[in-house]
Amino acid sequence: QVQLVESGGGLVQAGGSLRLSCAASGRTFSTNVMGWFRRAPGKEREFVAAINWSGGRTNYADSVKGRFTISRDNTKNTLYLQMNSLKPEDTAVYHCAAALLSRGNSPTSVGGSYDYWGQGTQVTVSS
Repeated sequence: QVQLVESGGGLVQAGGSLRLSCAASGRTFSTNVMGWFRRAPGKEREFVAAINWSGGRTNYADSVKGRFTISRDNTKNTLYLQMNSLKPEDTAVYHCAAALLSRGNSPTSVGGSYDYWGQGTQVTVSS
């Protein structure tokens, strides 16, 4: 099993920045691709960004390209999401997710391709 714990959420004004972290523990060696997803009130879960083990491949939703940056520090078993130029429509609960090695090396946007999920951290952007 792999446990994922997000942190770094909060309330920020539009145009501001936040950095989310996701600490992984347990059988982390069994995972490869990691990603961030978000769910806004009354909406479906939405892909945000994903990254492979080495960090050499990333994938972003069109809505966050140029504003968000995903990264990871494998020595610390931690995934990050740097969010700049935040907008009110970025308000959501942000979840990190991890995929088993057997799923491959592609930073997929498909939520069903991830095996472990964190509880989430709230991000609220005021206008």
